[in-house]
Amino acid sequence: MSDVSPTSTPVHATVYGEFMDFVNWCRQNPVAMALGIALVATLAFFFGALHLFVNNSETAAVWAWLAWNPEQNQEHSKLVPLISLYLAWCHRDEILKAKKQGAPLGLAFVFAGVFLFLLSARCLQPRMALMALPFLLYGSILYVWGKEVARLLFFPCAFLIFLIPFGVVEQATFKLQFVITGIVGALANLVGISIHAVGTTLAASNSSFHFEVAEGCSGIRSITALAMLSSVYAHLTQDALWKKIVLVGCSALFAIIGNVGRIFTILLVAKWFNADLAGGKYHEISGYLIFPFAIAAMVGTARLLNLDFKKIAATTPALQNKPQPPGHDGGSYDY
Repeated sequence: MSDVSPTSTPVHATVYGEFMDFVNWCRQNPVAMALGIALVATLAFFFGALHLFVNNSETAAVWAWLAWNPEQNQEHSKLVPLISLYLAWCHRDEILKAKKQGAPLGLAFVFAGVFLFLLSARCLQPRMALMALPFLLYGSILYVWGKEVARLLFFPCAFLIFLIPFGVVEQATFKLQFVITGIVGALANLVGISIHAVGTTLAASNSSFHFEVAEGCSGIRSITALAMLSSVYAHLTQDALWKKIVLVGCSALFAIIGNVGRIFTILLVAKWFNADLAGGKYHEISGYLIFPFAIAAMVGTARLLNLDFKKIAATTPALQNKPQPPGHDGGSYDY
């Protein structure tokens, strides 16, 4: 017997139906469709065809692609457009059902984006051009399709801010190195591994090993990636704005936790196995441990934010059977 329900709809039929709904909407709204096509063509020209940067040799798109490299710890930005499109696709049913009535307020965002792009051309600063993109997209959506559609697509548009290479963040590396060193040293001593943590150096008391917490181990390389991941996770799983803000705001903390976990395991390998192994092969592969530790911290924080403390109190025997004051018999009083 087949496990497929006779009323189930094949995936290709669902996609085809959604496509036809979009085609029908385009037929019913030719002006809005024409504006949308004009928007895409304009953005493609200014970002992909107009050579403004690096002595008029690179477009904003080419400059960004070259800047998204491992040396700047920004290679994850290549995934940002695809993730943004996926997030918009997740709201496709709501977008089709939403009321579509253009709002003139969208022009204010468009003008802000145009100003940023002109400023980038004047200052020869491509980062400003990338910063203009979310404003241009959101403003155009608001102007053409209205507030309901713009509300649904606000986060996918804002997510494009992660296209910008945040090289300035690396200035925080120096302080993070001290934070990581201090936390790892305290954890090691807590579990019985005698460590001297001085500056950015972790040295065993018996001089069996000696490690330096370098710039790459400070968490700076994973902060922007974890901020991006936290933003997507918060958007898809949290139902309140304050919870989303808290999760994204904790991105740096998640990065620190991930790197603390990684360096702590290096010390364990050095203590229990071999210092050369810990500082060599294991050090190279342990970089992949950052994200499991960080993601565990992110998921744990999200669960804490969603705890129903009233329900926990109501179902906890210790709280239900709390001792009553003398003379209290559960409801009857003597006067």
